[in-house]
Amino acid sequence: MEKFKSFSLSSPPLIFLSFLFLSSLSPISPSGGRRHYNESLFDATLLPNTSTYDFIIVGGGTAGCPLAATLSQHFKVLVLESGRNNQDYPQTATEDGFLQILADASSGVANSPAQSFTSLDGVSNIRGRVLGGGSSVNGGFYSRAQPAFFEAGAAAGIVWDMGLVNASYEWVEKKVVHRPKLDIWQTAVGGALLEANVRPFNGFSVEHLEGTKISGTTFGPDGRRHSAAELLGYAKLTNLVVALRATVEKILLDIHPGGLKKPFAKGVMYRDSLGRPHYAFLRPQGEVILSAGALGSPHLLLLSGIGPPNLLRPWHIPLAVSHPFVGQFLADNPQTGVTIISPFRLPTYLSKLVGISNSSSFYIETSTKNTPLHPQISAASPILNHTIASLFEKVACPVSTGSLWLASADVQDNPVVKFNYFASPVDMGQCIEGMRTMAKVLKSPKLEGFKFPGVFGGKEFRYVGPEMVRDEEDDLQLEGLCRKSLTTFWHYHGGCLVGKVVDSEYRVIGVDSLRVVDGSTFAVSPGTNPQATVMMLGRYVGSQLTKEKWTPNRFAAGKKR
Repeated sequence: MEKFKSFSLSSPPLIFLSFLFLSSLSPISPSGGRRHYNESLFDATLLPNTSTYDFIIVGGGTAGCPLAATLSQHFKVLVLESGRNNQDYPQTATEDGFLQILADASSGVANSPAQSFTSLDGVSNIRGRVLGGGSSVNGGFYSRAQPAFFEAGAAAGIVWDMGLVNASYEWVEKKVVHRPKLDIWQTAVGGALLEANVRPFNGFSVEHLEGTKISGTTFGPDGRRHSAAELLGYAKLTNLVVALRATVEKILLDIHPGGLKKPFAKGVMYRDSLGRPHYAFLRPQGEVILSAGALGSPHLLLLSGIGPPNLLRPWHIPLAVSHPFVGQFLADNPQTGVTIISPFRLPTYLSKLVGISNSSSFYIETSTKNTPLHPQISAASPILNHTIASLFEKVACPVSTGSLWLASADVQDNPVVKFNYFASPVDMGQCIEGMRTMAKVLKSPKLEGFKFPGVFGGKEFRYVGPEMVRDEEDDLQLEGLCRKSLTTFWHYHGGCLVGKVVDSEYRVIGVDSLRVVDGSTFAVSPGTNPQATVMMLGRYVGSQLTKEKWTPNRFAAGKKR
């Protein structure tokens, strides 16, 4: 059997600068020397009522930041982000803060970096509302996409340049990805996965490899997060404006009478935090690019009159382009599993380890968390102050899909969402197989040290919530556990699929000068965590657009026309 051990990284951490929010449009250089991307961040209230750019990117998140950094090398770029600077929220910087983010979002704390929503399936979920998007509020796990992701894209018409794909991943990894050291719990689970036949042991890798591996993380050796926002450090700052607290209400379309020509995007209308409207327009040959995520991008298309007529009519939204698939084929990867109490305290340590099944149909991950409790509760029940350790699985490529539609004509209101978890028996079958493997993991001697003395002798786990089934060969018991423990990894995707809403180059079908570049275009969730591939996609499409559009004499940033 392969020997399982933890690995650490000795390379120096990235420089993380804490910087106060800009109070004017005057450039400020941190430390009086090296320029920082905060120079390009402005509260939307400080921006002019009307402006023009080569590219307008809606969403300064996981895809929008690398896309903007790439395009800014040769074009004037405006990024419109509805949230604040992630550096305004200390909780986004650490693994302990991850729990606070979830708690604040679920309790509706004002100005939280994440916004909660509950699907019609009854599962609570979140979406990032902060610079860096989901990469600023997630668990930091980093792993590249599986072959099935690229195969699905190719089937929809995408001609992948795999050389550029790999170069784009490397561009991201150089800035924000680190090699982690495992804690005692994840080291033990790694050994148990190997005993449960989730083999081979692949050591550390950011590649998608079947078996057990240690993956990359966006938390550095100093414990601080490095989100997609830091990819703005690659930008040409003189060409970049990032507007914070800028809520885009609609895409401005030029529609030809009689439909003789395709409508084209000419800009967007957005409001600042004081509710004042601003209009950003495109220069000749420019484009509006939606990078607002799997909820935000289809939502904005609908609010702009691009979508199924029956979904627009109740809200009196004029139909601009009939598009039957906007908001359709929305999917979320089910998370199921069990949680135990550790007999001794461990630090909060989010997932750094993954077991990938031989068929890549399910992934098994783990984490430890310390939930803050009131001192009186801790004193009365010391057991409650221990660490909780979770073992959970992800159904890799759910067949079940749902949709989203408008809850109102107000962009501030989340759309109505239904994912239809486990509607397909294929998904349930994959969940059952993953649960069966987890049951074997929990029986491993490697985890014996995490048990308590049993009431009737022996040792046993103490569970929080649903317990692992007694008989892992009983599919009905396993199915019941899949349903009882159902929650989410926050890896929802779809709503603007390639071949349905956008073409193979991410252009909205039937509308010129408008693209969607984010996870809403995915038919398959990439790898064990999508953030690596979403960031890669921003860089990838930005590079392709630069090659397509830029020449020194034709479309250079700042050139008068």
